[in-house]
Amino acid sequence: MLHTTQLYQHVPETRWPIVYSPRYNITFMGLEKLHPFDAGKWGKVINFLKEEKLLSDSMLVEAREASEEDLLVVHTRRYLNELKFLFERVEGISRATIIDLDAHQGNGHERDFMDDKRVYIMDVYNRHIYPGDRFAKQAIRRKVELEWGTEDDEYLVKVERNIEKALQEHLPDVVVYNAGTDILEGDRLGGLSISPAGVVKRDELVFRMVRGRQVPILMVTSGGYQKRTARIIADSILNLFGLGLIGPESPSISAQNSDTLLLPPAVP
Repeated sequence: MLHTTQLYQHVPETRWPIVYSPRYNITFMGLEKLHPFDAGKWGKVINFLKEEKLLSDSMLVEAREASEEDLLVVHTRRYLNELKFLFERVEGISRATIIDLDAHQGNGHERDFMDDKRVYIMDVYNRHIYPGDRFAKQAIRRKVELEWGTEDDEYLVKVERNIEKALQEHLPDVVVYNAGTDILEGDRLGGLSISPAGVVKRDELVFRMVRGRQVPILMVTSGGYQKRTARIIADSILNLFGLGLIGPESPSISAQNSDTLLLPPAVP
């Protein structure tokens, strides 16, 4: 039975590839301030970008809310999520890669795509923290387990080396990039020690390598349990724009077109 939906809409070329709604910022009588996760960080990111004159409200894309019928289409059989919906509804999408760089193991999408060969999962995470889901790890095609307090140099080398191998093993039609900022130094839940500059460089590295292969990339901001993460996310977006890696009509960038050497040749 054919399902009709109002979710899809024409997006003018004048709009940026940034999806945002004020409804993303969660408030509950001020109680959200007691939680370690900054539930209003997305609004702060947008405000920072407005202050930098990078964008305005008219340049943003606001997603439409899914109806119950839409969700029932997505969540059939084994709680299918929107990426499987993507395979069914978007022409030309038959292979996808998830690059999960949140500090925590992404056991949710790993369980969802356990037996789906169309989806290649690369996960880089602190091996000592939640969730430690051994069953879900079976779905990871490229697993990078980090130790407590991993710092910039080691982290960036491992991320780059493994993205390179992942894209060689499975060249996708689209990359979904989980750009968690809980890797930031001082994040008690993430347990890693990546500097703000390291977070910005990580995002640049991912975009440069994926865009250099002419592959579309969707970046989602997830974990990050410090109030300063919004400013770092905004700085990263500004950096990607300055390098021509994002924008309304960003040209494709060579993976090797960088001012600095991306990867030392002899790192395990």
